[in-house]
Amino acid sequence: MNVQPNTPAAALRRLDVLVDWITQGLAAALVVIEIIILFAGIIWRYVLDKPLIWSNELAEILFLWLVSLGAVIALRRGEHMRMTVLVARLTPGRQRFLARIAGLIVAVFTLELIVPGIGYMYEQQAITTPTLHIPGSWEVAGQLVALMMLFYVALRQLFAGAAWRELLITLAIGVVIGLGLWAAEPLLYAIGNGDLVVFFVLIVGVCIFAGVPIAFAFGIATIGYIYFTSSIPLSIVISQMDQGMASIELLAVPMFVILGLLLEMTGIARALVDLLSELVGNRRGGLSYVLIGAIYLIAGISGSKAADQAAVAPVLLPEMKRRGTPPGELVAQLAAAAAMSETIPPSLVLIIVGAVTGVSTAALFTGGLLPAAVAALGLIILIFFRTRNERPSGATVAPREAARLFLVAIPALILPFLIRYAVLAGIATATEVATIGVVYAVLVGLVVYRCFDWRRVFPILVETAALSGAILLIIGAASAMAWALTQAGFAQTLTAAMTGLPGGKYGFMAVSILLFIVLGSVLEGLPAMVLFGPLLFPIAGQVGINVIQYAIVSILAMGIGLFSPPFGVGFYQTCLISKASSDEALGRIWPYMATLVVALIVVAAVPWISTGFL
Repeated sequence: MNVQPNTPAAALRRLDVLVDWITQGLAAALVVIEIIILFAGIIWRYVLDKPLIWSNELAEILFLWLVSLGAVIALRRGEHMRMTVLVARLTPGRQRFLARIAGLIVAVFTLELIVPGIGYMYEQQAITTPTLHIPGSWEVAGQLVALMMLFYVALRQLFAGAAWRELLITLAIGVVIGLGLWAAEPLLYAIGNGDLVVFFVLIVGVCIFAGVPIAFAFGIATIGYIYFTSSIPLSIVISQMDQGMASIELLAVPMFVILGLLLEMTGIARALVDLLSELVGNRRGGLSYVLIGAIYLIAGISGSKAADQAAVAPVLLPEMKRRGTPPGELVAQLAAAAAMSETIPPSLVLIIVGAVTGVSTAALFTGGLLPAAVAALGLIILIFFRTRNERPSGATVAPREAARLFLVAIPALILPFLIRYAVLAGIATATEVATIGVVYAVLVGLVVYRCFDWRRVFPILVETAALSGAILLIIGAASAMAWALTQAGFAQTLTAAMTGLPGGKYGFMAVSILLFIVLGSVLEGLPAMVLFGPLLFPIAGQVGINVIQYAIVSILAMGIGLFSPPFGVGFYQTCLISKASSDEALGRIWPYMATLVVALIVVAAVPWISTGFL
């Protein structure tokens, strides 16, 4: 970043190298240490039959340090989940203004938590872990260090390229808003639960549409609500964030993230795609079928849909373009395939939903495969009719060549089936099987495919920390926000409203589908699930809907919203990966989204599709 000598940013530039070294170096080291600890625990438990009773305990403490540092890296890189659809249409000057406002919001959020966080850390000093007797303050210390670094990064973004006059205007706006809320305290008390609309609809909505990272939009609204409408200490926010992120099941997040990144680097994804391409790629629309099949096979193993797409796109899309498939059609198919695959285990969404709602992760894994197959079948039927006038491309693959490709792909084929079988059969937890998958992918890349670029290891470790930090910070902020909503009585109000809908459980399911499609588009899916899942899942059980079916339907609806224009972030992400204009894809994606909606309705109407194999 070029820094002008007479700008406020010049005062902070000397700290950049230090912050980079601490965050990236330490985070990368923690990822490696986590893999070693978890894999050692697996070996001692299953091979030597001498469980290391302290391994999960230590891994959980280091995990909170890892994701806290990862959140800092993600903020420095601009990789936190945010809505940029509206901001991207503004002039560069207004974009810079909103970036400064976002920096100010992040700075205020972190500053408001640092002081109460210190008090919370001292409170946790007396609480020790059962086995290693490590004080609970060690966990909180990692979050406090990260908050201080987040504050620095926020100041850096606030000052970046800003003249003193622009900076003072931004600060003045923040002061005016703060004084306005302070002056409005009597009114906020008078309107009762109307203050929920002010903080959790108006403020959150404005922040999100202004491009503020979603986690910080949730966080600043929660802090504002507690500070201006109650006497509850702000330490409760960091306490709830800590509880939201400390679930042992969430240890699977960084493991599956790094596994997904290794799939592409080690050649495992390419081996799978090459096999499918040779088997059916020569037929009418053959590569489109390969695209759906490849996403279905590798989906969920990575930490994000973008990683799934990035593993497949470089292999298939150039050849599809060469055969005459319009760029907009490529975007539509890739986006629809990613939306279809949200429920395919071991999807991180399934793991996170299980962690925040208490639903069995193994049951979610069992329930997710067939609904995704229904959606995939719908897409295949649509592609069949859309490509029926195309001419087949290429010659039929020879049996000997097909056999050779199958043998080459065997190590790659084993991985997704091994992971899913181990969890579904109850042999290993999602975290354990992800760790085994990481070691397996490294060995296959080194020994079998001999495709292992050591120069990419450190960037992959840093990327794992950044993506995990971005995901977990949203979970923490949404957990604090959900706690505030529950304390305000919103859960009871929502229960009364949803159980009173006409049509009983069918009306509830229909409204839930619409809700999650909209929220998936606006909140990028995962935050919506973390925020509303704990509130809506108990209601589903009350009205007679199996919670596994409800989870699968909600996730599919969320995925459709995520990849649907005009607001779905996944749609624009797919355009970038496909190197195509969103205008080209806008007219072509609707038949695919409509097909997914039909599949979603079928899954919602037939519970057996989600629960028949439980």
